[in-house]
Amino acid sequence: MLSERRLQVLRAIVQDYVGTEEPVGSKALTERHSLGVSPATVRNDMAALEDEGYIAQPHTSAGRIPTDKGYRLFVDKLAGVKPMTGPERRAIQNFLDGAVDLDDVVARTVRLLAQLTRQVAVVQYPSLTRSTVRHVELLSLAPARVMLVLITDTGRVEQRMVDCPAPFGEASLADLRARLNSRVAGRRFTDVPRLVEDLPEGFDPEDRGTVSTVLSTLLETLVEENEERLMIGGTANLTRFGHDFPLTIRPVLEALEEQVVLLKLLGEAKDSGMTVRIGHENAHEGLNSTSVVSVGYGSGGEAVAKLGVVGPTRMDYPGTMGAVRAVARYVGQILAES
Repeated sequence: MLSERRLQVLRAIVQDYVGTEEPVGSKALTERHSLGVSPATVRNDMAALEDEGYIAQPHTSAGRIPTDKGYRLFVDKLAGVKPMTGPERRAIQNFLDGAVDLDDVVARTVRLLAQLTRQVAVVQYPSLTRSTVRHVELLSLAPARVMLVLITDTGRVEQRMVDCPAPFGEASLADLRARLNSRVAGRRFTDVPRLVEDLPEGFDPEDRGTVSTVLSTLLETLVEENEERLMIGGTANLTRFGHDFPLTIRPVLEALEEQVVLLKLLGEAKDSGMTVRIGHENAHEGLNSTSVVSVGYGSGGEAVAKLGVVGPTRMDYPGTMGAVRAVARYVGQILAES
């Protein structure tokens, strides 16, 4: 275990390196921070931190920089989450309150996160499997053609065309709509198949084929594999950190283009807590020089998706964690009120 003084020295090194982009020396530390000890003592502490792998000496520089291990200890023990100021919180709320639908909420969230953190922002759309049915609308387009519209509690809207085996009148369609919503509105998607399995039996024999076809389309919509959608923004921000990527920024950009990689980075939405993955903790090799800060968001107490940012390991962790958490909280409120 590191002593309290060496933890203070590590904190000072991280703060200075993030702020100045320059390796940090013992003289600069004693001048900028009230450590209460001599430069010689700080040099000894830095030597000990280096021996234990928390800091390293780049090239022949006299200064030191934090390692992934050093950043990890900083995040776990030394960094509080920096709270947003009143004006910042109001700016977030005003920007997100103008959204007109779910796509707009996600697009605004990506832009806002990228601007606040000056990193790459990633926002996952709410997952259907963790959603609740708000309403099912059925619209007649032709005697044997129906549009099915599924609206979720997160504001997501899915539309499907249904070609019916026989003409289906307006009265029958209204009856099906009413019966269907009485069973599924407010219920979890995972419960819907069980709730509607005997629904066709309540209709006249000539209508049962159409009712079954509509229900099949509804159930397909609930379980479609392509539900995991992402929006990404602020990639150009990475160009400001060219010297933070040892060889080239290209592997990072290539990794960010792969949706599967990003979904794994964000992690399971059911884990709603703040997650910080630093450097080599990211399994994808192209992202070994980056850190990922993510958190779940949703209406009520349950996360339906995740959002976060990707940036260099030399990151303002307290500020980034504060921004990500604040934005997630406001997005959750919007979903709850929508």
